[in-house]
Amino acid sequence: MREVPLDSSRRPSATRKPLSNSEIEQHLHRAIAALKSLQNPDGHWCGELEGDSILQSEYLLMKWILSQESEPLRDGRPPQTLLRLVHTLRTQQRVDGGWGAYRGSPTDLSATVKAYFCLKLFGEAPDAPHMKRARALVRHLGGAERCNSFTKFFLAALGQVSWHAVPAIPPEIMLLPKWCPFHLSKLSAWSRVMVVPLSIVATRRPTRTLTPALGIGELYLDHDARHRLVARDSGSPFWTRFFARLDRGLKWLHDKGGTPWREAALAKAFDWTRERAGAGGVGAIFPPMVYWQVVLHAMGYDRAHPLVERAERALDALFIEEKNPASGNERGLRIQPCFSPVWDTGIALAALTDCGLDAAGDRSVARGTEWLLKKECHARGDWAANIDAPVAPSGWAFEYYNELYPDCDDTAMVALALFRAGGEANRAAAQRGVRWLLAMQNDDGGWAAFDRSEPRPILECVPFADHNAMQDPSCPDITGRVLESLARSGLTRSHPSVERAIAFIRARQESDGCFIGRWGVNYLYGTWQAVVGPMRCGVDRHEAWIQKAGQWIKSVQHADGSFGESAASYDTPASRGKGPSTASQTSWAAMVLLEVFGPDDPALRRAIEWLCQTQLTAPVAADPLHNPDGDPAGSWCELEYTGTGFPRVFYLRYHLYRLYFPTMALGRFVAALGRGEQGKRLIARGEREALFG
Repeated sequence: MREVPLDSSRRPSATRKPLSNSEIEQHLHRAIAALKSLQNPDGHWCGELEGDSILQSEYLLMKWILSQESEPLRDGRPPQTLLRLVHTLRTQQRVDGGWGAYRGSPTDLSATVKAYFCLKLFGEAPDAPHMKRARALVRHLGGAERCNSFTKFFLAALGQVSWHAVPAIPPEIMLLPKWCPFHLSKLSAWSRVMVVPLSIVATRRPTRTLTPALGIGELYLDHDARHRLVARDSGSPFWTRFFARLDRGLKWLHDKGGTPWREAALAKAFDWTRERAGAGGVGAIFPPMVYWQVVLHAMGYDRAHPLVERAERALDALFIEEKNPASGNERGLRIQPCFSPVWDTGIALAALTDCGLDAAGDRSVARGTEWLLKKECHARGDWAANIDAPVAPSGWAFEYYNELYPDCDDTAMVALALFRAGGEANRAAAQRGVRWLLAMQNDDGGWAAFDRSEPRPILECVPFADHNAMQDPSCPDITGRVLESLARSGLTRSHPSVERAIAFIRARQESDGCFIGRWGVNYLYGTWQAVVGPMRCGVDRHEAWIQKAGQWIKSVQHADGSFGESAASYDTPASRGKGPSTASQTSWAAMVLLEVFGPDDPALRRAIEWLCQTQLTAPVAADPLHNPDGDPAGSWCELEYTGTGFPRVFYLRYHLYRLYFPTMALGRFVAALGRGEQGKRLIARGEREALFG
């Protein structure tokens, strides 16, 4: 979590002594034991999902918008609790004075402006050295007027910019016919749940007036820009001018009272959002959960209202308490963008089944599948709007409670794990998930995350599209994972859907053989998924494009056998496959090498040995500066962000990636080699627990 250099002494020293197959098998057993030790009593896994500083800063700014900065939290914790978030935000500041999206990333202007504003609101002296550094950096980067549109909503609500500087989002979008290119069903699911509540905010314009001393006027170079929309570079001069004129027209219309249908549109937007504000919050993700509280405030709802109470509890549930390992006293407080239990449980079970375990013979696998069966989605959510043929609701969502938003990635991973775990109920649920996935295939042959969709580049040109994710297009990584799941259900490349998906993936291969990763960092992740899925469906490893992908993997292997890639590769494709070594990315690469070149490949062996040699031999205690959650023996140390939220905007550090992906890679490798003599004897005697912990 901290913006501090990683002390390499915390990593186990990687000796270069070759390992025998039996030694590698013992490392696998330790990984299995570590993974099982983190399973919750009800059968699921859920590691922390770490984002960046904007989670703390936007929560704190929300509290000021709501005038709750001096009020107790919903659970009764005192107002001083917010100072712990301020403390966390302060520790995330970099030496240059800014804040960024991940360790080693370029400074992010919007994140820095929000963090500076929060520190100032909560009493940091503007002439303090760290505040001076932040202020100088913001001005060097062009001033606060260059912040992204989502930041400007917060600034407008606190009186720092005019609402004319914020993109217009008319609530009348709720009334558009489906053929319109801006109909809600055309937006990505995450944009949908953000845009609808923001349309209410942009219309009601709740504004709290602050004293000049609390403001951030010193961060602006062009004060006139605080009162107008700064056009974003959409890459298309025509559409930039078109949407600038449209924005001016919509604001003129707003000043005239809006259309005759404005109140009806507002009511529809409010009802739409309320229907999605269940136990997990709106969309079960941080941004719309914040906007929903601002909406309720703008609509005049008292804090005692049940809707407000539920909204506050859902958001505050995302808090992560940090404890001092020496004294046990509470220190920092941070916020995660959402929960990841279904994702973590699906991958953990897939890893364990790759190790030869199943629901019939292993209690951990059985409990995990029982938990997942209860999380199957049975509601017709937003996804149904774009489905041509009727299909029974199914699938799995990412979070604890988000039944309206199952996604293809989670569904594919869960179905794969359930198929492998065995058992009639598990197979039946997995088949329902596969039928749902087949109905979600796009016309181009690929799969997107949440909806059937098609490319609509115009959506990336609208003024509030600077989160770089207005669309949810097909992507090779999800398509590859779906194919792996379909293969487990018995489908092969002779099936029309499978063949179209393979063609989609092949068409997206880069010239050097790799594939971009939409949901993981980056080309290592994308290549892993894009290669393994088609091969499981029957694509021969000797096909030229498969060999080319495998050779690219070999070309970016580090000298010590490991792999690593920074999220900087999204901005600079020439840096693809380059970055600090990580256990998760080494595992992805190792699984490609295994599929393409087989278990006797020397490059694969070096990757597997690196995983074994860097595995923790003893528990690592929690360390607030380096590793807040600690690690069990048998796990790995990994502080880098290898998950992707919005490319070039928001990245994620999944705290269990460093354990279940190496377990998966080692499990597949050992299975390919065949069990060692000790394992064969234990299995022959029926002592599976002695082997797998």
